[in-house]
Amino acid sequence: SDYWATPMEFLQRGGDCEDYAIAKYVSLRALGFAADQLRVAIVYDRVMNMPHAVLIVYRDDQALVLDNQTPDIAATGDIARYKPIYSINQYAWWRH
Repeated sequence: SDYWATPMEFLQRGGDCEDYAIAKYVSLRALGFAADQLRVAIVYDRVMNMPHAVLIVYRDDQALVLDNQTPDIAATGDIARYKPIYSINQYAWWRH
């Protein structure tokens, strides 16, 4: 079982990849990003052979990946290690 922490729980206790992605999602929403610009994506990490969560930000006709495993922001097309499984925002979910 995997527990998805609220942003307040994450800030108090830390967390794992989906907790980082959710905290980034909530932070960017508070900064004015629209919900349709953001998705928490569950991916399969081909290098680590396990599921992982990242935040996808749609901006200026690009889909950018914010990943707690790297400080770099990269376009989705530049990352080969992840295979998308599904993504969600506060209004919908998408199977990939």
